Amino acid sequence: MIKNRSSMIFAWALLAPAIIYVTIIVAWPLIETFRLSFTDASLKKLTNYVGWRNYTKIFNDTFLTVILRTFTWTFFSVLLKMVIGTCGAVLLNAAVPGRHLFRILTMPPWIVPMAIGIFMWGWMYNGQFGMISGLLQRFGLVDGPVAFLAYGSSAYWATIVTDVWIGVPMVTIYFLAAIQSIPKDLYEAAWTDGASRWMRFRRITLPLMAPAIITMSMLSLIATFNSFDIIWILTRGGPSGQTTTMIIDTYQTAIGSKKYGEGAARAVVICIFLSLFCIAYFRVTRRLAATEKA
Repeated sequence: MIKNRSSMIFAWALLAPAIIYVTIIVAWPLIETFRLSFTDASLKKLTNYVGWRNYTKIFNDTFLTVILRTFTWTFFSVLLKMVIGTCGAVLLNAAVPGRHLFRILTMPPWIVPMAIGIFMWGWMYNGQFGMISGLLQRFGLVDGPVAFLAYGSSAYWATIVTDVWIGVPMVTIYFLAAIQSIPKDLYEAAWTDGASRWMRFRRITLPLMAPAIITMSMLSLIATFNSFDIIWILTRGGPSGQTTTMIIDTYQTAIGSKKYGEGAARAVVICIFLSLFCIAYFRVTRRLAATEKA
């Protein structure tokens, strides 16, 4: 009895740091944010309970447009990361001279501090001094300077390209590890049977990479959905709000306008969306696991 009690105390002692961390860093901020979302909290000293007013207030045409923009921005960014990362992993896995050098050259976008990389892209997008505009003019593709960040559509895609540039290295290395874990015997057997490279990729590589693709897609989706630095440094949500996503809108409301209650309501909505993504991810992984066992 005493031994069991000592073991239980020891187990709780080991768990205590994690429990304290989760409580202070994760649970308490979530609970406090949820509480603030039902108040009119701002810079004023008195805070009043307003019920669901903040939620009914944010679900207008403008915010619905922001939600749609966030989903499309996330979709295209994650899709490009997955496609480019898969192609890059396959190429880096190929037996070609200098592949170790190519693997090293894949890492800089991930290694370089994010803010520095984003500022670099900001200069490249500059209409007067940017490299992209200069090359387009030199090759006669445009008649004059092109300020990519000055127009809504071009700024939208410019932020996506920057996000893809930053995120592709991690996806590529992760997929490369997944490909290298596939038994070579399968490829040798398929090659002996006369299967082409495309057939081997479609029938062996992709199916066995499926768990890695799903996991990385979910991780990339969450990170992209919450991406703040890229859009804020490049456009601050402009021009005319064309690159304003939910996280940017939340920051502008809570910090910019000092409307903490409305900002908290927006944060809760973001948390709900991400929770739904996670639930969908766990359901998909469970189905894949059940399929593999069957």
